[in-house]
Amino acid sequence: MNVMKLFDLTGKTAIVTGGGRGLGRQIAEALAEAGANVVLCSRDVEACHESAEQLAGLGIRTLALRCDITNPDDVKNVVSETIRTFGTIDILVNNSGATWGAPVAEMPYEAWKKVIDVNVTGTFLMSQEAGKKMIKQKSGKIINISSVAGLGGTDPRFMDTIGYNTSKGAVITFTKDLAVKWGQHNINVNAIAPGFFPTKMSKVLMERGKDAILGGTPLNRFGNADDLKGAALFLASGASNYITGDVLIIDGGAHAM
Repeated sequence: MNVMKLFDLTGKTAIVTGGGRGLGRQIAEALAEAGANVVLCSRDVEACHESAEQLAGLGIRTLALRCDITNPDDVKNVVSETIRTFGTIDILVNNSGATWGAPVAEMPYEAWKKVIDVNVTGTFLMSQEAGKKMIKQKSGKIINISSVAGLGGTDPRFMDTIGYNTSKGAVITFTKDLAVKWGQHNINVNAIAPGFFPTKMSKVLMERGKDAILGGTPLNRFGNADDLKGAALFLASGASNYITGDVLIIDGGAHAM
């Protein structure tokens, strides 16, 4: 097969949670540019509608839906509406996330529970529901957005986020186990672990820890608006058909130090 065909998503349908802004928006744009129809869903449905309208300008079909990924009914609605509109779900990107900064001894239970519910339980619920369709069609690509924070401990001077780090480590283990469970159904399950990218959620953290973060990053810069697109397209396309259970780290080389 021609190498460019391996990356062609024409006729495919992708769901991107949290796709209205930030890293989800960047990933949704990459998939749309490769020809995929894109469903954007999050609690901020207005942001999803705005992004969907912009992406439709690329000549693909879009759908914007409200979804709290911790709510099973919302999740089922997104999947059923996607199937009703497009007939299939070929790609699922579990991107929606939450965080909370506090010293471990002062971390409120409610904050811990919210972070775990969104980042771990939400990833499970979306994968479970979309996976039912993928199992029936004997194909699918699931991409879970983890973080370098899930690879180990972080300096509490600028990243005192025990719940977030724990949840992102859980996403990595979930990815590997689901890949083993669903390989028999021709479903690829992989994760992306981004480093530091400017988003609404990371802005304060990056300002506080800028010197330390960049000092530990060989490429000496933060991620930009294009740095996730190639990786997301690779894992969503036929180019990665023999890769599953893997974690692609995109952090400017920081993990190598």
